[in-house]
Amino acid sequence: MAILLTVNGRPHEVDVDPATPLLYVLRDELALNGAKYGCGLGQCGSCTVVVDGEAVLSCMVPVMLLKGREITTVEGLGTIDEPGPLQQAFIEVQAAQCGYCIPGMMMSAHALLRRNARPSDAEIREALATNLCRCGTHMRILAAIRRAGELMQAASLPEPDKGRAG
Repeated sequence: MAILLTVNGRPHEVDVDPATPLLYVLRDELALNGAKYGCGLGQCGSCTVVVDGEAVLSCMVPVMLLKGREITTVEGLGTIDEPGPLQQAFIEVQAAQCGYCIPGMMMSAHALLRRNARPSDAEIREALATNLCRCGTHMRILAAIRRAGELMQAASLPEPDKGRAG
């Protein structure tokens, strides 16, 4: 059955069983490999993507529920040449060790930062509650998310008027 999905702002028609988890469609049909297969049970968060602004575990969501909804994956946050603020912050802070959990962490953080660009550490921890990191880089991940909020705020500030004389 053909299903139309909007992923990272682009429409994609996929011919899959409607009960197929989004994770498999992203990886196998669309070659978007950022979301990782971790546990397949919704317990690790490595498959996290954002759907209509909310972090969801893509291994648990069948594609039939996603028609007409906006799906964002880590690939939609920026590119290697032009990383988005969240990606830039994770690079600056060197938040990744093995990196397996990082796309899911970024997507949970992305959903949070869209709602609140200045979250407290408690709010960040709550947003990341479904994301596990076996390497133990949680403190750097928290720092990266705080830094991403700063970068996002700086990017949204109006440019000073440089052409006017005082």
